[in-house]
Amino acid sequence: MLTIRRAEASDADALGRCLDAAYATYAERIHGLPEMSADCAGEIERFEVWVAEVGGIVAGALVLVPGDGFLRLANVAVHPDHRGAGLGRRLMELAESEARRAGYDEMRLNTHADMAETVALYARNGWVETDRREKTVSMKKDLVG
Repeated sequence: MLTIRRAEASDADALGRCLDAAYATYAERIHGLPEMSADCAGEIERFEVWVAEVGGIVAGALVLVPGDGFLRLANVAVHPDHRGAGLGRRLMELAESEARRAGYDEMRLNTHADMAETVALYARNGWVETDRREKTVSMKKDLVG
């Protein structure tokens, strides 16, 4: 059974394990990729963090950060054991829903240029590339209409 809920401080360790597993493939091939699980407790405290649980296990995560006139999609991740079941899509739908609920007309994100499959996935889902500097790809999605 899938449950998506706001993360609590007690979720930090499980969230970290999920993020480490989700980014392991990228970490193997991208030199200098930051450790995504470095400050899960701090992120839960400071930002809007959601966890997706399957059978009581954290299988996905979503981190949203308010910006000046937009909501930043800081992280969306799905544990490899749970990919292909639509969990990422559900988390992205939640992100857009939360942005609209908070009154934002736009979402933004940054991703790594060497994560080409991720850039392509966002593009297929209505995100538009706005900038590319060194290894950072910036994208946005308008929520109006």
